Amino acid sequence: MADSGNIFRIFAGITAILAKCGIRKTDSDVATALRTVVVLVFAWIMVFVVGSAGTVAAIEPRSLLFLLLSGLATGASWICYFKALSVGDVNKVVPIDKSSSVLCVLLAVICFGETDRLAVKLIGTAVFGVGVFLMVEKKQNGQRSESRAWMLYAILSAVFAALTSILAKMGISGVESNLGTAIRTGVMLAMAWVIVFAKGKQKQIRFIDKKELLWIALSGIATGASWLCYYYAIQNGIVSVVVPIDKMSIVSTVLFSYLIFKEKLSKKALIGLCLMVAGTLAMAIWA
Repeated sequence: MADSGNIFRIFAGITAILAKCGIRKTDSDVATALRTVVVLVFAWIMVFVVGSAGTVAAIEPRSLLFLLLSGLATGASWICYFKALSVGDVNKVVPIDKSSSVLCVLLAVICFGETDRLAVKLIGTAVFGVGVFLMVEKKQNGQRSESRAWMLYAILSAVFAALTSILAKMGISGVESNLGTAIRTGVMLAMAWVIVFAKGKQKQIRFIDKKELLWIALSGIATGASWLCYYYAIQNGIVSVVVPIDKMSIVSTVLFSYLIFKEKLSKKALIGLCLMVAGTLAMAIWA
C-alpha cells in the first residue's frame, strides 16, 4: 500500500496544475466532461489488463449501489472543484479541497469504527484543519464577489470529495479496485455530459484551443492514474489514514503552481502548508 500511496500523491499533485492549464479559456463544465472521457478509457484499459472485466456480473447489488453513489458524489465534487479552479488561484482552491480529509476522517471513525489511536487521528486532523485555514487567503483589490464564488465551490468540492471516499469504501468491498474505479467513472461521465447539454455548452467543444485540449487530456490521464492507485489503497487500507496521505499531494501542487503560474505563498500560507503536512504525517505514522 505504501508504493501505491507514493504514486497517487505524485499524480494527484500534478492533476490540478494540468487542469488549470486546460481551463484558462475552456469552460470548466466542458473541460470536466472531456477529462472524464480520458479517465474512463484509461480505467477500462486497466480493467482489461488485470482481467477483471468478466466479474462485472458478480458484483452484489449493495456494492453496485454504493459505487454508483460514489460516482455521483465524485462528479459533483469535480464540477465544483474545476469551477473553483477556473475563477480562483490554485494555491487557494486546493487547500480547501484537501480539507475534505478532515470530514472524511470523522466519517470513517463513525461509519467504519476506525478508532485505533483515535486521539492521534483527531489531533492530526485538527492541526491539518488549522493549516487549511491559514492557507486560505482572500483576494486583494476588492474582488470580494469572485473570492466568495471560488470559496463556495471549493467548499462544496471538499464535502462531496469526503462522501466519495466513504461511499467508495462501502462499494469497493469485494470488487476489484480497477473495475470499481471504471464503474464510478462511467457514472461521472454520464453526469458530466448531462450538465454540458443541459446548459447548452456542447457547441463550445469545436472551438477549444488545441493546446488546452492537450492539457485537459494529460490531466485526465494523471487523474486516472491517481484514482487507480488511490482506490486500491482505499480497498486494502484504513480510510482515515489513506485519505490524509493522499492530501500530501498539495506539496507538489504548490511547487508546480509556483513554477508554472508564479503563484507565491505568503508567510502565513507557508505556515499553514507546514501544519497540513505535520498533521498528515502524524496520522500516517502514528495512527
